[in-house]
Amino acid sequence: MGFNTNKSNFSIPLPIIIIVCFLISLGLGVGLLWPKYEEIKNLQKDIEERNQELQSKEEYLLSLNKTKNELEKYEEELAKIDSALPNDPSLSSLFNFIQKASSQSGLVFEELGSFITLTPKETSDIKESQIDLVVAGSYISLKNFISILEKSARLIEVEKISFSSPLEKEAPFIFDLTIKVYSY
Repeated sequence: MGFNTNKSNFSIPLPIIIIVCFLISLGLGVGLLWPKYEEIKNLQKDIEERNQELQSKEEYLLSLNKTKNELEKYEEELAKIDSALPNDPSLSSLFNFIQKASSQSGLVFEELGSFITLTPKETSDIKESQIDLVVAGSYISLKNFISILEKSARLIEVEKISFSSPLEKEAPFIFDLTIKVYSY
């Protein structure tokens, strides 16, 4: 008995095998590489956005530097504004100024009353401080004192003045003043 050694002549042509292998490789390549390609594309987009953001910030910084250089030209005027509206309503510096102004005008500084800092109800950041004080001297001295306050760099307003005449003929007038000082 003999075995049937009939071999089948089923063979796939070589060009079809090559095309199938190429398509499988192409499919695997696209399937594996496409997400990486999209990731690289997104990274490039992010880099471009960041470069634009960086350029925008650099332009803003240049604008700030230009403004700073422009403001440096007016440094003296800005210093005057700072002294007119200081950041702190410092009682000691204000007291020192009032004491000097009263002595320059010929008044005698008698008493410092209450010191109240008011915050206005408006949306303004400017604070008002109200100070009561008592000085003694002549009417002309009071007039000079008020003139010194008006001419000072600080924003000072005289709110109220009351006075009492002296009992003796040569005694000085006593002036009760309420002044308002502004600060940030």
